[in-house]
Amino acid sequence: QVQLVESGGGLVQPGGSLRLSCAVSGTFSRVATGWYRQPPGKERELVAAIYAGGTINYAESVKGRFAISRDRAWNTVYLDVNSLKPEDTAVYYCKMTVYGTDIWGKGTLVIVSS
Repeated sequence: QVQLVESGGGLVQPGGSLRLSCAVSGTFSRVATGWYRQPPGKERELVAAIYAGGTINYAESVKGRFAISRDRAWNTVYLDVNSLKPEDTAVYYCKMTVYGTDIWGKGTLVIVSS
């Protein structure tokens, strides 16, 4: 059974940093993982994605501040979120597509506030 579990969220002051983790379990071919976020009252949006070939993509709003990475076994995918702004407040989710089905974690809440 494929399962994604996010962790690492919390309350942080503007300018602060967090490391979000997405624990991946299950037997399947790891091809790509995306980190998404959903701010309060807004649509879910793609923040960053990492692919098996090494390609990494970021949303324009987070370029230079966020960094996606994974361990060698692809059992954990990280999102380092730096220079946080109040508008980064959101529930952060990871997603993988397995045999054509999108699998989501339950999310981890990041609140950026002084």
